[in-house]
Amino acid sequence: MNAVPSPPRDTVSVVTASYAADFERCRLLCETLDRRVTGFDQHLILVAGHDVARFEALASKNRIIVDERDLLPRWLHVMRDPTSLAPRHMWLSFRTKPLRGWHVQQLRRMAIADHVRADALLYCDSDVVFLREFDCATLWQPGGLRFLRRPGALADPKLAPQRLWSANAGRALGIDADRTSLEDYIATVIAWRRDTLAGMCSHIEAVHGRHWVEAVASTRDFSECMLYGRYVDEVLGGAGHSATAEELCHIYWNGPRLNEADLDQFIAGMAPGQVALGLQSFVGTDLGSIRRLIGAA
Repeated sequence: MNAVPSPPRDTVSVVTASYAADFERCRLLCETLDRRVTGFDQHLILVAGHDVARFEALASKNRIIVDERDLLPRWLHVMRDPTSLAPRHMWLSFRTKPLRGWHVQQLRRMAIADHVRADALLYCDSDVVFLREFDCATLWQPGGLRFLRRPGALADPKLAPQRLWSANAGRALGIDADRTSLEDYIATVIAWRRDTLAGMCSHIEAVHGRHWVEAVASTRDFSECMLYGRYVDEVLGGAGHSATAEELCHIYWNGPRLNEADLDQFIAGMAPGQVALGLQSFVGTDLGSIRRLIGAA
């Protein structure tokens, strides 16, 4: 039986997994984070070893650049992708499927639990900007840490890939395959308890008798958010968490590139409780336009 998470002491670290192509977007995240977010002790930026030197330009007294080689197993090796003309990488081992950068970013986000002391981790993607004041102390609710859950969201046919991620999360956690879940736990600004995350990784190792990275990455279709969400709900029974369907970030997941008029309209659509804007970098919205519209030019 899994232990109930210990009571919080309420410290928070902000965590961002990033890579070279998102460097300027990550810089903007850092600027808006420093300007508008309080109540956290440090900001950790997790990157591959070949990106460390570039990201050191963002380091400060409370912003630390973390090399993935200090987080992930030594048997997971990174190399340039010989099939791509672009400067892309892949991660190989005899224990996992071949992995791309977006897979390994997820693994870093889980692995950081064993390397920090903060009670909560606020994950922010590097293509997020904070537009409103936010105090991380508010992540702690009377029932525990704020926990994003959108009940029944995966019933939407458009989210079929996420149903596969959910099913694979259940497999990794040892949940009966007949227990399907339609809950969605994915967001670009999201909080997790560090002790719960560490407990989840230990639970996966106990279920499979091997390193949690090996178990999770035995498939390329996985989501760290689905893993954490199903672990909290179906293994811990929600202990230590306070569920909400309200997102902290107004997200543009996909679609056409936004011009300034479109972007201005999208920003106007932020809900009262949302404090950040997430514009997926692959959409290609001009970073200069984003800076001008949020007053960071």
